[in-house]
Amino acid sequence: MQHLKESTKNKKKPKVTLKQAFKTIIWPRRNLVFLGLILIIIRSLSGFVLPLQSKVLIDEVVPNKNYDQLYMLILIVIAAILVQAVTSFLLTKVLSIQAQYLISELRAEVQKKVLTLPISFFDNTKSGALVSRIMSDVEGVRNLIGTGLVQLIGGSITAIITLVILIKMNVWMTLFTFVPLSIFGLIALKSFKYIRPIFRARGKINAEVKGRLTETLGGIRVIKAFNAEEQESKIFEKGVADIFTNVKKSMTATAIMTSSSTFLIGLATTGVMGIGGYYMIQGTMTFGDFIQFTFLLAFMVAPIVQMSNIGSQLTEALAGLDRTEELMNMAAEEDDEERTIVLENTKGEIIFDDVSFAYEEGKEVLNNINFKVPSGSVTALVGSSGSGKSTIAGLSATFLNPKSGKITIDNQDMSKVKLSSYRKNLGVVLQDEFLFEGSIRENILFPRPNASEEELQNAVKAAYVNEFTDRFEDGLDTLIGERGVKLSGGQRQRLAIARAILADPRILILDEATSSLDTESEALIQKSLSELIKDRTTIVIAHRLSTIKKADQILVIEAGEIVERGTHNELISLEGRYYDLYTYQAKI
Repeated sequence: MQHLKESTKNKKKPKVTLKQAFKTIIWPRRNLVFLGLILIIIRSLSGFVLPLQSKVLIDEVVPNKNYDQLYMLILIVIAAILVQAVTSFLLTKVLSIQAQYLISELRAEVQKKVLTLPISFFDNTKSGALVSRIMSDVEGVRNLIGTGLVQLIGGSITAIITLVILIKMNVWMTLFTFVPLSIFGLIALKSFKYIRPIFRARGKINAEVKGRLTETLGGIRVIKAFNAEEQESKIFEKGVADIFTNVKKSMTATAIMTSSSTFLIGLATTGVMGIGGYYMIQGTMTFGDFIQFTFLLAFMVAPIVQMSNIGSQLTEALAGLDRTEELMNMAAEEDDEERTIVLENTKGEIIFDDVSFAYEEGKEVLNNINFKVPSGSVTALVGSSGSGKSTIAGLSATFLNPKSGKITIDNQDMSKVKLSSYRKNLGVVLQDEFLFEGSIRENILFPRPNASEEELQNAVKAAYVNEFTDRFEDGLDTLIGERGVKLSGGQRQRLAIARAILADPRILILDEATSSLDTESEALIQKSLSELIKDRTTIVIAHRLSTIKKADQILVIEAGEIVERGTHNELISLEGRYYDLYTYQAKI
């Protein structure tokens, strides 16, 4: 599908113009739009039948008492009404449904784009806000490809045709009505210019409020545990108050348009009554002419007023597309032109060469880190909280990029490797492992949905998942709730390890993988981990030092630096930082 043009060079906030929207959204569907225009023109032309026949009724049929002509006139009007009904149905069928299909396509495309963005983007953006942008911002597009834009064009055509007829009927009455309508048009244009930033801001406020609401519902246990319901309610109340303030501004501008249209159209109608009455008294205009002029004037005014409403909708649609294009313009991880190397037959040797990293400028988290993880070996990272262990794991998983220095995989610079080719060899088990709502089976199969039942069962047994699923009535098909809330911490961790075993990665990162386990579960998991890490390059972060005695090398990280390195026995014999940590834990 053709979509809004991506441009990573332009750093300014994008502003979608109607011309750009026409080129990228409307023009590719020009056949449908053209069909819609034909239908709306037919509907508009059929609408002229009633006012034109009203003159015939008043000036010819009634005075002449011509019943045959009356019956014919009624049939013509009924046929015109039927044509209007059929064309209205077809407009909905052709355009409104197509607009909803386009919305679904755009949502899928925006979601696909969002998933390509780097981890840093998600670290700085609320998930609820992103949900709002994916689901809500594209909805206004229905007014571009749906009946909105077509009605705008069709209404303009109707107004022009009516204007020509009115001028032929009576120039002075038409000019009198045209002046207040022109003033209304200028007011409407000014209002649209004022309203657009308000609509854009509304999308942002809505996203923030929905984001906070999503967090509130997700963290309901924490909120209740700390008796913080009132605090969260106040935050939400402020958010909805901001939405109200924004809506109030747009409604005020819309009210100005509506009020001015009421006054100016009323003024025009009054003028028509006065001038028309004068001409009828003079005998230069029949009563039928006056009724016909009045009907046609309504035909001209109605689309103009309708166009002001549609204009507001189009303004809202373009504001939503502004925010959508803002997402579409962001650089995806794979867009980096320097990432050209595709890994094949990955062995998994990782080297950190003088690597430094900072989340914020001037606040170094890692300082000139150097170490090598040989292919198939196990490297353990230990140290106090905040020392930089998880940052090293994030860099190894390519979730983060070093500020300086170089990381290599099989002697290839990681910054030049296509991320997809690296990550297909990567398995990660995090401290707070994320599980999807659904069944245990679906969560284990997540990395390989097409894995065989035998491969699934092997992973289940290797991670000792069957130790608790055998007690469940539905076994592997047991539903675990949002984020696995129905399972214990140890059960969730074993399920995550089973998922990693099934993925069969070449490189494995275990971030506190046994932290949520009780002593019995940990003993079971240690057995499964020994199978999991066999012949795989493994980086382990562990607080429980008893779990890493067999690591090929242990790196002790403190304040972003490696202060000690060696095997368990070597570090114990040094009687340094590792010795202190180990003996302290042994006493507990």
